[in-house]
Amino acid sequence: MQGLLIKPYWGNLILSGEKTWEIRGSQTHKRGKIGIIMSGSGKVWGEVDLVDCFPCTLELFGRNQLKHRILHHGLLARYNQPWVWVLENPVKYPEPITYNHPQGAVIWVNLDRGIEDDQSNSV
Repeated sequence: MQGLLIKPYWGNLILSGEKTWEIRGSQTHKRGKIGIIMSGSGKVWGEVDLVDCFPCTLELFGRNQLKHRILHHGLLARYNQPWVWVLENPVKYPEPITYNHPQGAVIWVNLDRGIEDDQSNSV
């Protein structure tokens, strides 16, 4: 399983089910279950299903604020082409799971080998 690094505020919204669209500056072809890693924590806090990815226009962004939870459209200006990553079926773990963070990882982490052995059955 891959883990997505995300700021804690957004990660908590995703795992609560309140945020179902993640806006990113690149497309992803990944689909299926992914871990949610809160940046700087060294822990996987839960998982979601990444089910779709499509380009995000300003109009689409404005009509779907409740899905992405971003209050200001200025974020879109940071990206040449913003993309929507659609997330479903959030599961927050009762206790977060420690993983080994590889140097240089900023978006994705391979969790198959990076989770401590005594906790690997939880993911």
